[in-house]
Amino acid sequence: MLMTPPDTRRPQPDLASPTPSREVLHHRPMRWLRPAALVGAGGAAVIVAVGLVSRGVASHSRETWTAANAVPTVRVVALNAQLGAQTLVLPGQAQAFYDAPIHARVSGYLKAWYDDIGAHVKAGQVLAVIDTPDLDQQLEQAKADLATAQANQQLAQLTANRWSGLLAQDAVSRQDAEDKNGDLAAKTALVKAAQANVDRLDALESFKRITAPFDGVVTARTTDIGALITVGAVNDPGLFTVSDVHRLRIYVSVPQAYSAQIHPGQVVSLQAPEYPGRVFQATLVSTSGAIGAQSGALLAELQIDNADNALKPGDYVQATFDLPGQTGGLQAPASALIFEHDGMNVAVVGPNNRVTLKHVTVGRDLGVAVELSSGLQPNDRVIVNPPDSIADGEVVRIAAPQRS
Repeated sequence: MLMTPPDTRRPQPDLASPTPSREVLHHRPMRWLRPAALVGAGGAAVIVAVGLVSRGVASHSRETWTAANAVPTVRVVALNAQLGAQTLVLPGQAQAFYDAPIHARVSGYLKAWYDDIGAHVKAGQVLAVIDTPDLDQQLEQAKADLATAQANQQLAQLTANRWSGLLAQDAVSRQDAEDKNGDLAAKTALVKAAQANVDRLDALESFKRITAPFDGVVTARTTDIGALITVGAVNDPGLFTVSDVHRLRIYVSVPQAYSAQIHPGQVVSLQAPEYPGRVFQATLVSTSGAIGAQSGALLAELQIDNADNALKPGDYVQATFDLPGQTGGLQAPASALIFEHDGMNVAVVGPNNRVTLKHVTVGRDLGVAVELSSGLQPNDRVIVNPPDSIADGEVVRIAAPQRS
């Protein structure tokens, strides 16, 4: 007999029956949900509180930082009231002791030249010769005119002598005798005029030979054989230039602020670019004695012995003046100056760290520093590199001194 195994499958609930749903809805609530909810709410409250506190602290810190940084920090320096010895370096231009452009005094054609640039010549040495056919003919004509005048003078002399003898015998009137003597005087004057003309042309003839006016060096030649030479031509460059370079003149423009510190006899050091490391010694011989209206400087003349011809006319040189020290002036950094519409000002830190803007007068510009002749006191604390927005009465913070 076959036995049927029991059905172990869980009976399926009848969806149409209301009983299962009541069983589902009436499950017992989980007891841990309420504490969890309370813990979560507490945690959220803590997070919110922490956030609010953090924002408050940050806001207070930001306000504190803003207030602290609203006060600018500046660096101050003390003024230097003792100005020691200084050096003043200025550009200069070298010129020959004598420099003569040689122009022609007669017109013609250049027949020959004998010395080129760089030639050392002596005074009176012939540099070139000019062919002057017109001048030669004028001289011949002048000599002929002189001979005619001399012949007329001799005839007038004989006539005057003859009439003077007749006057002594009462053979002629005194008026006629005086007329002959007057004619002799006129003929004598004509002889002198003709002789002067001959002498003038003879002097011009000597200018056919172009000669050196002094011992020196030919520094320029602007002509050549066959060149037409016209006296008085516009923009005539001349034929030669001769320079005496045994001694040179150095001209330097000294700013007015330093003009009282230089004097004749002062030794000045010179340096030229073509001789690096070499120092030349020149002497200040004179000054112009006046400040140039355009340059605002005093022109100073130095002289230097150039026996070895090391320096050349036209050289650019740097002249170094050793200036004596001065007392009584105040020296401040150039970066402390403030340019305002009313002039030059300096920001000074006064009592309670408040800024005071003081108007100053600059005496000399020393490069990175300036010499102030008025406006400050030796114990003033001057602000270096003041900000553009700094104002009178503003409170500042002084930065700690920088360690070297």
